[in-house]
Amino acid sequence: MDALVRELLNAFTFEGEFEGESRVNDGHINDTFVFHFRLPDGGERSYLVQKLNTYVFRQPEALMQNVLGVTAHLRKAVLARGGDPARECLCVYPAKDGKPYYIAADGGFWRCYNYITDAHSYQTIEDPAVFGRAAKAFGTFQELLADYPIDSLTETIPNFHNTVSRFADFIRAVEEDRVGRAAEVQAEIDFVRAREADCGVLVGMIDRGELPLRVTHNDTKLNNVMFDNTTDEGICVVDLDTVMPGLSLYDFGDSIRFGASTAAEDEPDLDKVRFSLPYFAAYVDGFLSTCGRSLTAKEIDCLAFSAKLMTLEVGMRFLGDYLNGDVYFKTAYPAHNLVRARTQLKLVAEMERAMPEMERTVADCRKALGLA
Repeated sequence: MDALVRELLNAFTFEGEFEGESRVNDGHINDTFVFHFRLPDGGERSYLVQKLNTYVFRQPEALMQNVLGVTAHLRKAVLARGGDPARECLCVYPAKDGKPYYIAADGGFWRCYNYITDAHSYQTIEDPAVFGRAAKAFGTFQELLADYPIDSLTETIPNFHNTVSRFADFIRAVEEDRVGRAAEVQAEIDFVRAREADCGVLVGMIDRGELPLRVTHNDTKLNNVMFDNTTDEGICVVDLDTVMPGLSLYDFGDSIRFGASTAAEDEPDLDKVRFSLPYFAAYVDGFLSTCGRSLTAKEIDCLAFSAKLMTLEVGMRFLGDYLNGDVYFKTAYPAHNLVRARTQLKLVAEMERAMPEMERTVADCRKALGLA
């Protein structure tokens, strides 16, 4: 790593004297580091330096153009609201050749961002109020991008949240059974197969023009929100690699499947995995309070269902990757993707039982906020 660090230090323009790097280990896809510097006045400054996984992101240049456009738009919006863009949005620092990325000698695709100081993220949440504040951050993210020209974005991962396509990918993984694992997970395979019709609901509504495409984050896990160390308010949405045209429902549903669970995404003890209606209610309130007035009635109607659908999608992606030999998601042990899949499928079953209460929660919040 020492030679690579030296190469990266020469590739980007950093302020101060380099003091070392530390690794960030909470992502499934990219390799992320924080470079630390001492400033001439004795202060400190850090930068986020990240290697993009180009196996997952096959159009890295187009991806970075998406990120550049969105971050520039967010910066202007934050400044217009009197905010601090150094802490409330990401900023791309170009390489010395002017490009928003650097291709290393070994072919690695690297980029550099501002490091959000005096802030933290959550892997799990133990307080529904925190979850509600995360909902406000993601809702605000959509609100600030409401006037962004959606046609200027490239769909860098085609069919990313197309659940019909995801189901077809899953069935292909089952049929190919590349590493001979299908027999041991037949119950999980049957569970996903039985919900094929669910996978076509939102896609069908898009095709019929019943749901609008918006600029969406498309990966709204709770660890993609940075919270202020003092106020614990969500101040910045990060990890913009999957910013593309999509549905507001994708963002909402993915947050619920991650944050309204009583256990970690890879909890092996399924008895600990339950769906929390209080957490769901907190998120609904926070999300609708910030972007609810820009949503259509049908979008709000589908909020509860979207939570179940996004959980099912991620579950079948984990299970499909397990069947394919763990080629997409990073794993810490051989059954890691299977553990993740079982956690998601347990949550799907929990949400199905709670669906009437979830729909009443949305209706109550909708009425309280005076939404259509």
